Amino acid sequence: MRKRFLSSIAGALLIPCIAAGCAAVTETGKGLAGVSTKVLEDNRENAFRKTYPLDQAKCKEMVEELLADIKAYIYARSDKKKMLAFYVSESDTTPVGIFFVPQDNGSTDVLVSSPSRYAKEVIADRIGAWFEKKQREADKGKQ
Repeated sequence: MRKRFLSSIAGALLIPCIAAGCAAVTETGKGLAGVSTKVLEDNRENAFRKTYPLDQAKCKEMVEELLADIKAYIYARSDKKKMLAFYVSESDTTPVGIFFVPQDNGSTDVLVSSPSRYAKEVIADRIGAWFEKKQREADKGKQ
């Protein structure tokens, strides 16, 4: 009796998971673990966007340097989605995503996505300031 009851409960829980598909189960698991990028992808249309005159690889490299400098915790990297996902800091777990969109002229659109407008503004400003700093350093090195 007890075995049949447990089997029916397991079946009742398993059937919706199978019906939802593997992607939904995977995304649900990531959400429970706190590493889902879905909210960042969903907020991409409201992302702060700025174009930089660098290729995608260089933009990504510079953003990763900045994130290391500010001690942000990168919890997801996706070359397929051209994205980095991270928490603002060790103590602030607001998720932020950076999407890199290559342009035909060799430049890259950098999109900063987050459910928090404040986090988007802060990170977008920091990226802009970091790129300006690196450009000044490069110009100074050429002299």
